[in-house]
Amino acid sequence: MDLLKIANTNTKKKAPFYFKFLSMLSVVRGFNIVAIITAQYLAAIFIFSPQKSLLSVLTNVHLYFIILATASTIAAGYIINNFYDKEKDLINKPIKAELDNFISKKTKLQVYFLLNFIGFIFGLLVSWRAALFFAVYIFLIWFYSHKLKKQPLTGLFSAAILGLLPFFAIFVYYKNFSEVIFVHASFLFFILLIKELIKDLENIKGDMVHSYLTIPIKYDEQFTKILISFFIIFTISPIYFILNYPEIGDMKYYFYFAMVVLFVFSILLYIAKTKKDYLILHNIIRILILIGIVSLMFIDTSVILDKIIG
Repeated sequence: MDLLKIANTNTKKKAPFYFKFLSMLSVVRGFNIVAIITAQYLAAIFIFSPQKSLLSVLTNVHLYFIILATASTIAAGYIINNFYDKEKDLINKPIKAELDNFISKKTKLQVYFLLNFIGFIFGLLVSWRAALFFAVYIFLIWFYSHKLKKQPLTGLFSAAILGLLPFFAIFVYYKNFSEVIFVHASFLFFILLIKELIKDLENIKGDMVHSYLTIPIKYDEQFTKILISFFIIFTISPIYFILNYPEIGDMKYYFYFAMVVLFVFSILLYIAKTKKDYLILHNIIRILILIGIVSLMFIDTSVILDKIIG
């Protein structure tokens, strides 16, 4: 049966459990949560604690709690974002919005508060500082969803910063202050800015109807494309510095690949005119980020075997 037809009859007939399960996965963006957990573990293994064995990292209870706290608070963040964007998503993402509607507002809010509480408790199990970090993170996500995302510049930069903060938690935990980490973070920051701007171009119709003052709406699409081009140029500097660090190992091939992808992306950007075109560009950036996560394993290939047998 067609999903939209099922959704339309949802108020008349109780939806099957598996639809509600899929709906909740859609609301919390389960795939993104898995990707973030994977990225945190790989970053902990290959960037933040390269001298520790694989077993010692995987059995680190405090790291486990930090990652669970991160996953819980980010999932809660997706819920509150979904809550505020419900009407807008009916225009920008009609199929996903209908799927999300299998879960009531009341249930979404209950799960939202439960996940935030779980995230805070896991942070508290690590230290009061970790608990404070996640409490602030929870507030910032809510404030972004409620207020900041409707403003052009603050919405753009706060979204990118919130995307980096989960790695900041692990960074502080391991107290690894090497330069290559800061340079890598700056590259990811510019990629996240590009991703957010492309998403704004993709969702311009719904944003306009519901008075979200994004950069494409305030300054027009052409200006947004120019701004994206500047951010692409800004990625060259961190890539250059990263490639000069021997610690980067075979991950250097990812950054060569990223330069090629961003060059092609720049060409496609100025050709793009429709929502479908921007969706393709959005997916290109998503794939680039996912490949970057996997490529963390190749920072030093000799370390992989050492970690397994160490």
